[in-house]
Amino acid sequence: MITEFEEDLVQSLSTLRSGGIILYPTDTIWGLGCDATDEAAVKRIFDLKQRSESKSLVILVADVRDLVKYLSQPPPDIADTIAAFDRPTTVIYEGALHLAPNVIAEDGTVAIRVVKEPFCRHLIKRFRKPIVSTSANISGAPSPATFLDVTDEIRQGVDYTVVHRQHEIAIRQPSRIVRIQPDGKLEILRN
Repeated sequence: MITEFEEDLVQSLSTLRSGGIILYPTDTIWGLGCDATDEAAVKRIFDLKQRSESKSLVILVADVRDLVKYLSQPPPDIADTIAAFDRPTTVIYEGALHLAPNVIAEDGTVAIRVVKEPFCRHLIKRFRKPIVSTSANISGAPSPATFLDVTDEIRQGVDYTVVHRQHEIAIRQPSRIVRIQPDGKLEILRN
């Protein structure tokens, strides 16, 4: 299948497969990405962001069915919960599996978002593994709402920059972050 972003997919896949970092448009803001199962690649993102590895990162998957590969006990009704979200929402889950240790929080939880945005979905499906999604900024600096907001320091620190959506000027927001409580209620950690 040929898409408007086929060349970006080819270059991004090559970069991810070789342990590199991409700068790419997510379903929210511009992000830094790498193979979420590659500990060395994840460390490079922490280094570029100048962020402590004690802070976990969000990972993206393309389909709710992918959760069973990376969670020891996904909530039984998680597909319905995710389907009800009205905007990009990252969920904190217990029992991470088969991911780089440095994407998992010290308490064993992992932040995962199922994406609907076409570029991200195509990339993840073709890569066949989850990818890291963290804001494309130095830790503590404002998150880039558009590509133009990404600093030169970040742009120069990546191995490939996706061209698709660079010229968009619509302001995008980071995802909402929630945790599912034992009683099934959502605790909103970031709205």
